Amino acid sequence: MEIVISTSALKWFKDEVELKNGDKVKFYPKVYGNSPVQEGFSLGFTVDNYPIDIIVKVEAEGLLFYIEERDLWFFNGHDLHVDYNEKTDEVEYSYTKSKE
Repeated sequence: MEIVISTSALKWFKDEVELKNGDKVKFYPKVYGNSPVQEGFSLGFTVDNYPIDIIVKVEAEGLLFYIEERDLWFFNGHDLHVDYNEKTDEVEYSYTKSKE
């Protein structure tokens, strides 16, 4: 499994969330909504500079984006792609089946 952050999404995180060098962003499942990989759950993020058990991570421009081991079930064998949607001015998630 991997996390892919687009350049435009990275810019959004820096501008809108006001992340600074060394900050860490955790992706985690939320108990409402729907996603293509889990019915009844959606994906959220939070700035969490104190990770417990990172299982997947990607570093970009001094920022760390990660998923903890306890949340890996949500992705159901899929990679996470994070992009920026200019029309909604928000990040959006897509999922592709992992090659592993």
